[in-house]
Amino acid sequence: MLFWVALISVVVMLGAAFAVLFLENYLAATAAISVVSLALSVLFFVLQAPDVALTEAAVGAGISSVILALTLRRVGLWRIETHKDKQ
Repeated sequence: MLFWVALISVVVMLGAAFAVLFLENYLAATAAISVVSLALSVLFFVLQAPDVALTEAAVGAGISSVILALTLRRVGLWRIETHKDKQ
């Protein structure tokens, strides 16, 4: 059972990491980075390191995502563009 949870966590991490590389929207890429961090915290929990898992979830998915999103807002890249905006 733990093997399958770890495998699913690794697959989610790889999928979200590739999504970060290919997404054109910076806000969506920030959300994908947060997914990578949450999947990594699940993997740490499966590997019986709950203190590291809680730290990764708080810092990686929580604080880092908020800082990246606020930076996008400050720089002016916060807007979600639609196909109408690109034409």
